[in-house]
Amino acid sequence: MGLKDSLSNFMNKGKGKAQESAGRATGDREQEAKGQATQTETGMKQAGENLKNGDVKGAREEAKDAFDE
Repeated sequence: MGLKDSLSNFMNKGKGKAQESAGRATGDREQEAKGQATQTETGMKQAGENLKNGDVKGAREEAKDAFDE
């Protein structure tokens, strides 16, 4: 995986966490759900990148974390 992809995934995950927190703080369930969805999507992208690079263990952990958040 390239550095660009890693940084993009990292930034998107942070964006999702911020969106989820803002939704929770304001009571906006839709925004909170969108933040959670962004985090899950980003985690699955990262898992796919890990698989592409032959890192099965990393892919498994990333996929598990994506659904645990």
